Amino acid sequence: MLFNSYEFLFLFLPIVLIGYYGILRNRGRLIFLTLMSYIFYGWWDYRFCALMLASTVIDYVSGLLIFRAPDTRRRRLWIVVSVIANLSLLGFFKYFDLGARTLNMMASLFGASSPLVSLLHITLPVGISFYTFQSMSYSIDIYRGVVKPARSFADFACYVSLFPQLVAGPIIRYKELADQLVVRTHTLQKFSLGITFFILGLAKKVILADGVAPFVDIVFGMEAPGLLASWVGILSYAMQIYFDFSGYSDMAVGLGLLLGFEFPQNFNSPYKSISITDFWRRWHMSLSTWLRDYLYIPLGGNRIGSVRTYVNLFITMLLGGLWHGANWTFVAWGAYHGVLLAIERASGRKSLLGWAPVFFQRALAFLLVLGGWVLFRSQSLEQVGAMYSGLFGLNGLGASFAATLKAAPLSCLMLVVTLGMAWMSPNTWEIRWRPGVWLALGLAILFVLCVGVILVNSSSPFLYFQF
Repeated sequence: MLFNSYEFLFLFLPIVLIGYYGILRNRGRLIFLTLMSYIFYGWWDYRFCALMLASTVIDYVSGLLIFRAPDTRRRRLWIVVSVIANLSLLGFFKYFDLGARTLNMMASLFGASSPLVSLLHITLPVGISFYTFQSMSYSIDIYRGVVKPARSFADFACYVSLFPQLVAGPIIRYKELADQLVVRTHTLQKFSLGITFFILGLAKKVILADGVAPFVDIVFGMEAPGLLASWVGILSYAMQIYFDFSGYSDMAVGLGLLLGFEFPQNFNSPYKSISITDFWRRWHMSLSTWLRDYLYIPLGGNRIGSVRTYVNLFITMLLGGLWHGANWTFVAWGAYHGVLLAIERASGRKSLLGWAPVFFQRALAFLLVLGGWVLFRSQSLEQVGAMYSGLFGLNGLGASFAATLKAAPLSCLMLVVTLGMAWMSPNTWEIRWRPGVWLALGLAILFVLCVGVILVNSSSPFLYFQF
């Protein structure tokens, strides 16, 4: 089920709110939210509810066994069981076919006449990367002594399945919700702020992100895009993925507030970054901190010398790229950012233009991010080559540009608007929202506009659902 669908807006969400506030006991509310979250998740394919339940049971039981283990050896045994079980589920459903294709390709290079491994064409469970990382962090934190086990299985099941952030984050640690699962505040101010975040996130998605999407699809569908078309295409994709994903995150935060939960910020104006290091402090912040705490630091972080630090950064970003999808273009994207982070670390974690005015530092950082988005959006390495050739003018100046504008004239306006908002306007978290008549009227008009856009264009999935 999509947040930007009529089923969610006018059926599922009203039922959730009526049922939630109609139940007075907190434990009953958690059970109700868990049930509704499984209905929400099973809307795509009910069979994968069993997979999420399996992950939940594995980590809940592992957490108890780790906490009750009489010695370090057994604690290590159960944390290994938890990590291997989670990564095995994620690896099979997400990466089996990638591994099989890679193995078959290597075998063909050595003369194999038939594939060594048959592809299973596995359907990727929506949100598996998010809830697996979230569930696994629980048992790891118990092993580290950061948190204690959940009060009950019902509490933990609600934490893992909570529908506002289930399929595309933010990735929330159990310690961030542990107390809220027991006691939450429900105020009119929090509820109104939740409505504000949700409607603004909805507008980011259906008006801004979907507004520039036609440019992206047209340009990345060309065999040899020209210089102008290539730049329009990659700029449009940068705006699409930002407003699509940050829009989802705002909607998740808003839905959480409607139910009394407070989720962490996931985006902080990333295109205002002055370096790639700064970018990763602002982009998908919940994933960045997860990779830092559960991968980079355990690898040694920056404690074992300069060379090892660069290697750890590279490995972390390489695996972070692979987390995003079963395609070598994602691995290349992770490696690209790993190299850039290592270079900046060598220069003191500063912009390579640290001596220049902030405007030029931001411009360089944004150009470097755009270079990475080519890898991220492309479906194959051949498409990567075609886009880079276009960006450097090797495919000609603008033979395809006029056709691009003609095919999606409104997207040109949306591109200008989104660029201006990304660079010059404050983000949702920076604005001091004060409930009032004018805010309510503005949100009502914006919501009606979003509903009209959905009616005309139909609902489109969020980009990060595929990860």
